[in-house]
This record gives sequence, structure tokens and C-alpha cells, in this order.
Amino acid sequence: MKIGKAVFPVGGLGKRFFPITRAVPKEMLGIIDKPLIHYAFEEAVAAGVEEFIFVTRQGKNSIEDYFDYISSHSEYFNVKTGSVCYVRQNEPLGLGHAVLCAKNLIGKEPFAVISADDFMLHEKSCLGEMMERYEGANMVASVSVDRSEVNRYGILEIESETEDLIRAKSVCEKPSIEEAKSSSAIVGRYLLSHEIFDVLARLNPGVGGEIQLTDALSEMIPYCGLTGFKFKGKRFDCGSKEGLLAAILHVADRDEKLRCVAENFCRGKR
Repeated sequence: MKIGKAVFPVGGLGKRFFPITRAVPKEMLGIIDKPLIHYAFEEAVAAGVEEFIFVTRQGKNSIEDYFDYISSHSEYFNVKTGSVCYVRQNEPLGLGHAVLCAKNLIGKEPFAVISADDFMLHEKSCLGEMMERYEGANMVASVSVDRSEVNRYGILEIESETEDLIRAKSVCEKPSIEEAKSSSAIVGRYLLSHEIFDVLARLNPGVGGEIQLTDALSEMIPYCGLTGFKFKGKRFDCGSKEGLLAAILHVADRDEKLRCVAENFCRGKR
């Protein structure tokens, strides 16, 4: 199913990258010559998305300036005038709250949510592959993580699964290692029913005092269902310094000149 609108939650504080994120939005940190948010936008374009909604906050004007420029230069993206828009999230109250801020721009149709923190590389667009399998139930991208890391993610309880898909029985945000029902973690790609806005609007704060998107997904399972798409490409958690560095090195390794620079540096040849 083709989905025409995508929401990019870019209102977070980026505390793990302080002090640089006091001046530069985390989503504008670079992977060689393009910022993280550029790659997320590319993925949405490749999936056929036509309307792009950024949920921003004070201090994120550079994101707007960046997309004002590249969306008007066809060598970067061929997008329609007016297809990129912005809405403010006045306080960083969690991913669920950020998604809720986009309600009036979505209407009564399914939509995508993309987190630029999750840098995902594959022959195909992860979002595009999800759309090929989307049948109306809420869908999330999922990867298997080490058991020691389950407390960093939303974790699916598996009812049944195939090679590519998981049918979820429940989902829990940041469970302890002992409480986690599996090691299947939700990562930053979602296809959501518009009905999720009604649930988010009445949710109480969850883990970390934030409005958690996973809490809304969990509440909707009995009547909407929840499917996990098993992403098989490369994924880097660029919300962390280690993940961002790994992503930069991976992209550099795919370019012959940059690979030589990295190899010479590692050999001590500055």
C-alpha cells in the first residue's frame, strides 16, 4: 500500500551529544557530506512519500533552512513545492507526543514515521519494503538486539512469525532484561493508522515521564493489530556517539578514496 505522508520527529534535545547539540540539531550531524536527516528524507522519497512533515522545536531552524535549499534544487530531490512543512513541538515530551503534534496535517489516512537517529542502509528503502507488506494494521521495523540491550528499546512479544514478519502479542517500552518477552526491538520506522491520534491524546506519561508511542501501539493491538517487519539491512543507532562514528566509518568504507584515507590513518600514516 502506498502511503503519501511521512512525519519526521526532530524536536529532541540530543543530550547525548552535548555540547555540540546546543548549537547544531542532532539530526544535522553529518555522515560525510550529508546530515542524518537527509538520509531519512531520501528513504521516504524512495518509498514514494509525497508530503513531508517535520516536528521541530526552538533552535532547529537549520533543518528548515537546509530543506528550503535542497528541495528547490532538483539535483538533490525532485519534490513538489509546498510538500515540505513544519509543526512545532513546544516541549520534548516523547515520541508519542511528537507524532500527536502532526495530527492536523495527517487527516484520516495511514502515515509513516521516520526517526533520523536510526540510520538504515539496504538495497531497498526499509520504508518502501514495509509499504509493500502493509495491510492496514500498525507496522514497525524490527531488528534482533543483544539481550543486554533490550532496556533501550520497545520490545515485541511474539505471537507468531515468518521469515520477514512478526505478529506481535504485546509490546513493552524499555523492559528490564528479566521482563523482556523477546529480543525483537522496534527501530525508527513506523506505518500507523490515523486512529493512533485518539489514543495518544488520552495517554498518560509512561517510561521517562514521556508520552510513549509504544504505549499507544500496545493499546491498539486488540482491534488494530501490530506487525513487526524484520529489517535485514545495516542499521546504526546514531543517537549515540558510538553509532554515529560507526555509520561514518561504514559510509567511508564504501568510497574508494575515503577508504584509503581511513586505512592510512589506522596504519599511522597521517
